[in-house]
Amino acid sequence: MPTILVLLGWRLFFYANEGNEPIHVHCRKGDAEYKYWIDMNNFDIQEAYSYDMSPRDKRKPGE
Repeated sequence: MPTILVLLGWRLFFYANEGNEPIHVHCRKGDAEYKYWIDMNNFDIQEAYSYDMSPRDKRKPGE
């Protein structure tokens, strides 16, 4: 699992071979984990799933 970035305790990483899945990145901090699909054509990301995350955890700081 190569690490792309560590930011505010979150580790962003990917797996080398996940079959036919679209481009995505995993984010993990403690037991919490996200998976984001990356849409390179539209410069956008979309949450694929989240595990062990409350709505409060998903908000940006200060919201």
